[in-house]
Amino acid sequence: METLGRWTNKFLMFNLFLVFFFFAWLLVALGGETLKINLGLELWRQLWEPLIQPVLGIVMAGAIASGIISKVKQKLAKP
Repeated sequence: METLGRWTNKFLMFNLFLVFFFFAWLLVALGGETLKINLGLELWRQLWEPLIQPVLGIVMAGAIASGIISKVKQKLAKP
């Protein structure tokens, strides 16, 4: 069970860095858009629904699940 928890945490950490990457890409692409330089904003928009939204959802679900698991562990640890 401990191994599953470690792999889950690694997966969630990878997803979090992926979210940071997509956010940085959005900021750079928006900056390029203001300067009339194509830095992939249209590609970012095309990837929004099929890729970026699920990644965000996984990170949010993981955060909620982590909080719930932590509370359950605290309740079970109390005598």
